[in-house]
Amino acid sequence: MREFSQAPAPPSSTDELLARANRLAGYRLAEAAKQHGVLPPKDPKRDKGWTGQLLEHCLGATAGSLAEPDFQALGIELKTLPIDRLGRPRESTYVCTVPLGKDAGLNWQTSWVRRKLQHVLWVPIEAEPSIPFLQRQIGTPLLWSPDAEQARILQQDWLELMELVCSGQLDEISSRQGTYLQIRPKAANHRAQCATVGADGDMITTLPRGFYLRTVFTRQILQQHYAGIG
Repeated sequence: MREFSQAPAPPSSTDELLARANRLAGYRLAEAAKQHGVLPPKDPKRDKGWTGQLLEHCLGATAGSLAEPDFQALGIELKTLPIDRLGRPRESTYVCTVPLGKDAGLNWQTSWVRRKLQHVLWVPIEAEPSIPFLQRQIGTPLLWSPDAEQARILQQDWLELMELVCSGQLDEISSRQGTYLQIRPKAANHRAQCATVGADGDMITTLPRGFYLRTVFTRQILQQHYAGIG
């Protein structure tokens, strides 16, 4: 059996997507994988993206690695959210890569970050270290869009960070910058390099970077929509 069997057809509507996600709620990862003909990873610690890939497969996501929302026809992005026993996010959430080449610009309206975060299907996943990986439970999904204040802060963070990127100050960006959104290195090892604009305007090589949502933001989302989140 292949690691991932043939995926179901993409959902034709938001209601169908939510119905699929709600049917998964309460299943353990092992149960969802078995039901959909998916082999579990041999080493979960080295294959951290497997949970997201499992959910994409089960729900019929279509975008793959494209710079588009996971459910292209619906304009909805899928994000799994590892949570502790109190329902709080355990880690920051990866959004997308930071554009570092000559195509990097300052247009928030057409940015990859904005497209990814306009409509998000959040799926909480148990992530307490004491729970064996495949026994972790899939939570109740939430279809979310940023409110006006959240959108304003995300845009402000993005513009401030991208101004530094476009002016060749990438190495001066730290994970402490940004209220909700931050930039961090994203590479399996230091041999992974990509091109960007240096301080003098010339192209140089550097480690790839990614945009991440801080846990203070994802915790705020959970607190607004789920009862009992601390």
